[in-house]
This record gives sequence, C-alpha cells and structure tokens, in this order.
Amino acid sequence: MLETLITSKTRLKLLIKFFVSATNRAHLRGLAEEFQESTNAIRKELNQLSEAGYLDRKTEKNKIIYSANTAHSLFKPLQHLIHTFLGIDQLVEQILDQAGDIGEVSLLGDYAKGIDSGTIEVLILGERINEAYVLLLAERIGKHIGKKVCIYFNKAYSEQKIKLYLNNDLIN
Repeated sequence: MLETLITSKTRLKLLIKFFVSATNRAHLRGLAEEFQESTNAIRKELNQLSEAGYLDRKTEKNKIIYSANTAHSLFKPLQHLIHTFLGIDQLVEQILDQAGDIGEVSLLGDYAKGIDSGTIEVLILGERINEAYVLLLAERIGKHIGKKVCIYFNKAYSEQKIKLYLNNDLIN
C-alpha cells in the first residue's frame, strides 16, 4: 500500500525509522549501515525530508543527528499512516478491547528501531490477560497484514522498546 505512494524504498525506510516513534534519532553513517545503503542515497533523502520540514537536524559532536519534527502539522497523520502500514494500530486496538487488564503494550525488536523486517514483536504487561485470545488475534492480524506477529506476556525486557499504550494504574 504505502510502497505505491512512496516509491523510494530509502525514503520509506527513513519515514518508518523516524515516525514509528518520535524518540528515534540517528545520524547519516548509522542509517547507511543500518539500511545497508550508500551514504549518498541516505543523504539525499534526509536532505529532502529535512527541507520539507518533516525531520529536524541538530549537530552533536561533529555529527548531524536527525529526528522527526514533532511540531510539524503532518507529524501525527504521518505517524498514524506509518502505524497503519505496519499493522500496529489494529493490533493494539483489538488487544485493548478484549484481552484483559492491560497495563502496557510495547513494540520490541526491529520495529522499535524503525526497521521494517516483517516481524512485529509486541510485549504485553498486565493482569488476567486472555493469552489464547491474544495469540489467536496476533495470528489473524499477521495474516491480514502479511507480517509475522510475535507476542510476549509479562516478560522483563531491557532493550529498546516503544510504549504504544500505558495504563499507570496497572503498572507497579
């Protein structure tokens, strides 16, 4: 769907990287390494996205660090578009509707780093979670969006994660 609207694969990867979570930040060489693309291809797209106002750039220790411009009028719609493209919005909405007392839903793995690997990893923390329902839901949504969905329940996780939903009343 989004690949037909945004024909540049590099631009699509960058939009996913920066708009899946507003906290994602990166520099040119790190992005080139992560995406396994030339620095020139990355630089061209970063410049275009920055000039259009979608990305902020700041200099830190002789490196230009890029991040999503959360003040841009299209930030929220773009972020929603990326979440819809990745299938995250459907998954979270249905989990919250019928899965039990959910305290937190977080995105893990490659998607938390802004990489579209085809496997969506989700951590669910809470009480009295209907695990069978959630696993069935994950399988159904995975087939619908053409991605593998892995669900983890009440597991300690220390690597990068993006909190998609947080209910402080249920989190200790």
